Amino acid sequence: MTSPPRRRDRWTSFVADPDHPRVLHEEGNPAHRARVEHDRAVLLVHLSDEDGDGWTTLAVDRATRRYAVGQAPTQLAAARQAVESLRAEVPAGPQR
Repeated sequence: MTSPPRRRDRWTSFVADPDHPRVLHEEGNPAHRARVEHDRAVLLVHLSDEDGDGWTTLAVDRATRRYAVGQAPTQLAAARQAVESLRAEVPAGPQR
């Protein structure tokens, strides 16, 4: 008896959205979006839910690489939650 052929899940990439600068989306699923932004202190990686309803944001302190995650119905709320959590964990003042 032969076993059925094994289906392999392949990794795919997000692609640029021609209608929205600085936004990526899953190829074949434009509702699943990603966006990266930063300032001098923090890097933010925003990822929408698979269906576009809700957001997860990863906030990374650029000096220490400490990170925090926020999840909320909106991108802004998830970002605020992640940054507030990150700031609560990172001591104030210069890092060495």
